[in-house]
Amino acid sequence: MSRIPTPESIEAAPEASRSSLEAVNSLLGSVPNLFRIVANSPQALDGYLGLNSALGGGSLSAQTRERIALAVSEFNGCSYCLAAHSYLATNLAKLSAEEIEANRRGTSADDKAAVAVAFAVRITELRGKVSDADVARVQAAGYSNAEIVEIVGLVALNTLTNYMNDVLGTDVDFPGVKTLVD
Repeated sequence: MSRIPTPESIEAAPEASRSSLEAVNSLLGSVPNLFRIVANSPQALDGYLGLNSALGGGSLSAQTRERIALAVSEFNGCSYCLAAHSYLATNLAKLSAEEIEANRRGTSADDKAAVAVAFAVRITELRGKVSDADVARVQAAGYSNAEIVEIVGLVALNTLTNYMNDVLGTDVDFPGVKTLVD
């Protein structure tokens, strides 16, 4: 059960959040609980949606963005985000079950993507304090400066939603996924 109220509908959300929730509904065909609970703060919702949209229009593919989301969410242990991104990775990014598990373990069957995913995990575990060698590995794999910045942005975006969902206790409205145990 969530720790703060989740508006049951767009109409039940604060008026200043409704147009943003309508846009989410138009895009996804529904309004997942994450968006509705964040709608308690129209400013936080607009900030999240703005960064999400901007990074979605960046240079990294949808597959790589989902791989990073899965790795960061697994590292942070966010059940909501693992469920949501497992669903999105399967149904929108068209990643295989094997690839999704690899991503959650911080790697990928795709050599170039594996570098981005490992870098995202490194950023997360070191709270951004990566080494010159870490950045050099990403550059050597062929990622541009813009893509490196986008990877950092995706780590921040996914950490934001991980924390939002864990702090607020957002009810999972996607098929459940358990964190991996090594």
